[in-house]
Amino acid sequence: MQNQAKNLIDKLGIDARLLGMIGALVVIWVVFGYFTGGRFLSPRNFFNVSVQTASVAVMATGMVFVIVTRNIDLSVGSMLGFIGMTVAALQVQVLPDVLGLGHGMIWIIAAVAAILMGAILGAFQGWIIGYLTVPAFIVTLGGFLIYRGAMWWVTQGQTQAPLDPTFRLLGGGAEGTLGETLSWAFGVFAAVAAVGLMLLSRRRKSAHGFAIKPVWAEAALMVIAAGLILCFVWIMNSYPIPKGAMRRIAAAEGIELTDGLVWYHGVAIPVLILLVVTVGMTIVAQRTRFGRYIYATGGNPEAAELSGINTRMLTVKVFALMGALTGIASIIASARLNAVDVGLGTLDELRVIAAAVIGGTALSGGFGTIYGAVIGALIMQSLQSGMASVGVDAPLQNIVVGFVLVFAVWVDIVYRRRAGI
Repeated sequence: MQNQAKNLIDKLGIDARLLGMIGALVVIWVVFGYFTGGRFLSPRNFFNVSVQTASVAVMATGMVFVIVTRNIDLSVGSMLGFIGMTVAALQVQVLPDVLGLGHGMIWIIAAVAAILMGAILGAFQGWIIGYLTVPAFIVTLGGFLIYRGAMWWVTQGQTQAPLDPTFRLLGGGAEGTLGETLSWAFGVFAAVAAVGLMLLSRRRKSAHGFAIKPVWAEAALMVIAAGLILCFVWIMNSYPIPKGAMRRIAAAEGIELTDGLVWYHGVAIPVLILLVVTVGMTIVAQRTRFGRYIYATGGNPEAAELSGINTRMLTVKVFALMGALTGIASIIASARLNAVDVGLGTLDELRVIAAAVIGGTALSGGFGTIYGAVIGALIMQSLQSGMASVGVDAPLQNIVVGFVLVFAVWVDIVYRRRAGI
C-alpha cells in the first residue's frame, strides 16, 4: 500500500513536502473544528483567517528570497510599523489639508508612498550588507530597533485614525471584498488560468524533450487545482454580511434594503493582493534571470560570483524587493485595523521567518518555494486562530508556535538528509 501511494505521488509529480504541509493544515482544521463544535470550519472563520494571513504571507514570499541567498531580515515587523505609521500620518494630518478631505488621490498616494518607502529602506539595508559586507543579522537587527523607535517619533506615539475610506477597503472587511458576483467571475477566471498554465507547461516540456506526466495524472491535477479555487470562492461567498454593515453599504450606494435581502462577502481584497503577489513572485522565481541568480547565489555564492553574477547588487535588489513587499503588507495591516498605533507589526518578523521556514525554505540557503511560504503562513495563522477559538492564552500560543517552528526545521533536516539534498 505504501509503495502504491509513493508510485501515485511520483506519477502526479507532487512534492512530498507540499503534501506534508497540506496534510498538517488539514489536521489543524479538523482538530480545531472538532473542539469548537464546527465554528472553526465556518465560512466566517475561514474568511477571517484568510484576511489575517495576507500581510504575513506577502512578506513571507519576500523572505524566501532573503533566506535562499543565505541572509536574514529581522527588521520587517518594525519596518511595517514605521511605514504604516508614516503613511497613516500622511492620510490623517497631511494629505487632507493639501488635497481636501476625502480626495480620491489620497489612498493612491498613500499606497505608492508605502511601497516606495519599503523599497528604499530595504535597498539601503541591502547596500550595507552587500557592499559594506556587514552581516545581514546585524544590519537588520539594527533596523529592527531603529524603525521601531522611528515609528514612535513620527507622531510622538499618538495613534493615527481614522484612515481614508477608500484606503480602508484594501484591508478587507464587509466593504473590502469583491462581492458575490465578482468573486465567482474571479474564481472562474483563476481556474481557467490555472488549467491553461498547466497545459502550457506540459506543451513546453514536451517540445524540449523533458519527461511529462501521464495524461490522466495531468488531468487529475487540473481538476484538483480548479476545484480548490472554486471551492474557496464558494466558501467566501457563503459568509453573509451582517445587517448593520448591509445598511451602511446600502445607504452609501443609495440602495433600498429589504428585510429578506442577504448579501455575501466574497473574496477579500487582501486575499486578492496576496494571490497577485504569490503569482508574481513565483514567476520571478521560476521564469526570470533574477530568480535563477538568487537560487544560484544561495546554492554556492563563490561559484555564482565567479560565473559573473554581481552578488552585491543582487543582495541590494533582494532586500529592496523585501522592503517593497513589506510596504504592501503595511497597507493591508493598517487598512484592516483602520488605525495605526505603536504596536503595529510587533513580532511580525518572527512570524514571517517562521512561515518561510515551516514552508520548507532552507536556512542554509539555495532552496525555498513561494507557495510553501504562503502555506506556512496559513498554518501559523490557523494555529493561532484555532488556539484563540478554544480559549488558549496568548503566552501559551507563542509557546506552541515556537515548538512547531523547531519541529518543522527538524523535519526539514531529516527530509533533506534522507533525500540526499
